[in-house]
Amino acid sequence: MDFQAMVDGIDAYACVVSVEKTTDGSYGKLRIMTGNKQYIDSIENPLGGVEMLTRKFEPNSEYTNYMTRDMNFEDSCYQAALNKRSVHSYAHPDRFDVWFNMSFVPVVSDNEQFGYCMYIMEIDFKPDAKRMSAISSEIASSVLETCIKLRDPEDFNKAMNDICEDIRDLCESEHCCILLMDTAKRTCSVLCEAFSKDTKLLPMATYVDDSFYDIADSWKDTIAGSNCLIAKNDHDWEIVKERNPLWYESISGAGGKTIVLFPLIFKGELFGYIWAINFKAEKAGSIKETLELTAFILASEIYSNRLFERLLVLSSRDMLTGIMNRNEMNNYVDRLAADDSHKSVGVLFADLNGLKVINDTDGHVAGDNLLNDAAGVLRKVFNLYEVFRAGGDEFVAIITGTTEEELAQKAEALRRETEGHKDLVFAVGTAFEEDAADIRRALHLADQRMYVDKKKYYKLNPDKKYIVKAVQ
Repeated sequence: MDFQAMVDGIDAYACVVSVEKTTDGSYGKLRIMTGNKQYIDSIENPLGGVEMLTRKFEPNSEYTNYMTRDMNFEDSCYQAALNKRSVHSYAHPDRFDVWFNMSFVPVVSDNEQFGYCMYIMEIDFKPDAKRMSAISSEIASSVLETCIKLRDPEDFNKAMNDICEDIRDLCESEHCCILLMDTAKRTCSVLCEAFSKDTKLLPMATYVDDSFYDIADSWKDTIAGSNCLIAKNDHDWEIVKERNPLWYESISGAGGKTIVLFPLIFKGELFGYIWAINFKAEKAGSIKETLELTAFILASEIYSNRLFERLLVLSSRDMLTGIMNRNEMNNYVDRLAADDSHKSVGVLFADLNGLKVINDTDGHVAGDNLLNDAAGVLRKVFNLYEVFRAGGDEFVAIITGTTEEELAQKAEALRRETEGHKDLVFAVGTAFEEDAADIRRALHLADQRMYVDKKKYYKLNPDKKYIVKAVQ
């Protein structure tokens, strides 16, 4: 058969791949027999960001001469060349910052030692929505269901739990988990997981400790530049064992026989992985095609959810001290004023004495340090969500379900905590109300009493007398 004439008739990048047959029904070496001009140019004169391991094309050489061994590429060639199944994939391999529209087409041959397929690819520098949606009705239905569940704004975690269960059903796996990674803190956490009935596998929390991040961090090298890892048989597991022997031993020891691992990446940032263990190997093709799109959507949603959480923190936290800001305090006061539970409320105003002197004599860095010390002391006495920075040097603590005696004890504890800090002196005022709906009256009284305490301080410290004018 004239392979060269075959590929020369294709407008896209195209080559013919030979797959060596083995007696056990698996496959041996994969070689790129020949390619059309476009394909050879992609190796010898590559586009930016799509460079191969070499820039010299050699007919009938192993494909690993050009790129790192890729289990997904091998399986697609195997399915097309030896099992005579057409395979399509639209994927973003981690090794390249582009999207590949790939087709693997069986080529008829009577060669008893080799099977052949044509590999055709097109390159997109940005994901193409039309190509991403060119999927079967069954897969489209599954992905659409995921999208609908993610539209529920009320409970993101519940939606993710439902989706995790759906992925487990799709894979017919014993266990499915969505694991999140914080690359800055080098920590992992379980977002959600689902189990089959009667499984003996343990929850991921059993394994996710302070050292687990290093294990998860090694998965990137195990995937080796592809867009996922699907180990469905002994042949695949041998590759996993070769690349990551420690993880292989860990998985095997925990009862793992097959595994699906999809990274969740959006805008170049890795958020975590979709993990499914002991899945139905016969479904590997549909699992891969479905999760390639599902993982893209989930990564986008997790990115948006994390961005929302960060914006929420920015809108509610004081960036200097890390405690709640005035905006969050106002919202909390509004909620309490509308509360009809009739629980009690205690308010403590704590205003820093002498901050202006520190700023004027030692500089604003010293002043900022004093504010941070003040916030730290308040957090020792009160819970984080009870303390607010209401203004420049003014802090407010609001506690519900307390007593007037407990409030007085908190005020005394605050004074004791400041004793070991240089220049850290609070003017303190408190107020108590039996009904939290009267929160604004408590705020007003506590503020007045704080200013009385502040006047006493400046009367005893006449060297700061110019501050008195601000509080008279």
